[in-house]
Amino acid sequence: MLRLSGLLFIPLLLLAVACGGEHQESDPAELNSGRVPAITKGAKFGEKPTLSTGKGAPPKELKVEVISEGKGPALRKGDIAKVHYLGMAWDGKEVFDQNFDRGTPLDLTIGAGSVIKGWDQSLEGKKVGSRVELVIPPRLGYGKQGAGDKIKPDATLVFVVDILKGTPVPVTAEGKRVPQANEDLPKVGMNTDGKEVSLSVPKDVAPPTKLVSTYVLEGDGPAVKETDSVVVRFVGKTWNDEKPFQSTYTTKAPATWKVGQLPVKGLKDGLKGKKAGSRILIIIPPDQGFGDKKQGAIPANSTLVIALDILAVQ
Repeated sequence: MLRLSGLLFIPLLLLAVACGGEHQESDPAELNSGRVPAITKGAKFGEKPTLSTGKGAPPKELKVEVISEGKGPALRKGDIAKVHYLGMAWDGKEVFDQNFDRGTPLDLTIGAGSVIKGWDQSLEGKKVGSRVELVIPPRLGYGKQGAGDKIKPDATLVFVVDILKGTPVPVTAEGKRVPQANEDLPKVGMNTDGKEVSLSVPKDVAPPTKLVSTYVLEGDGPAVKETDSVVVRFVGKTWNDEKPFQSTYTTKAPATWKVGQLPVKGLKDGLKGKKAGSRILIIIPPDQGFGDKKQGAIPANSTLVIALDILAVQ
């Protein structure tokens, strides 16, 4: 099945999915006690850190050390967090991944399983503005399979994470209802209970040949720009197929997209200018979708029909 969000660049951290575990926090004064690798340079929030190699056998359980606690709100399940991070293996001497130098924070949904289990368990409840150090055993990381050439099988991982921002995300759009008067266009459900939105394509009607992007529920949030990230829930069909090719309602977690990096032109253009808090209908003709190439469950030359809630704009 095609995953639209999966078409974006995904950092190494996002290669596995998640859930469950224990939290341990300790006094920052104990940070050089050997329980977690010491930060030898760049210890302050916002600075790129340098980590020492772990001493002795790595812990078998998840450890979370609050290096410095922020004054912002605590992250809750479902919130979208922006973070900087740096990661090393417990017994490693080289960083396998970090984004302090990239200038672009990582966006992730707390508790949604979009990152490794140790991250999902560690960040919920931590305050915005905090720096935390995580020691993640293999069963909560990449396990016996490892990850590419950089993370060996059964590796214990160490991360320093700066929590830059947290954005609460509603479960549904709740904007002003907009009449769906055009009988030649699909009809989108207007429920606001968080359940899957219905999407009905008219029969015996030719699909439009130009991009359609129209409000079903019009919110009052900021308009989407190409430089934004958006948090969305959606269900997508082709014009000729009643069965969805993808739905976030089946995974019970929203998707986060960087608008400017969306490879589907019609999806990018359909989002731009629409307001946060809205539900929109986007119809993407083949020349602005996948053209004459089959994509997973989507046949070649398909017109895409998407009912989409814009839950947050970052």
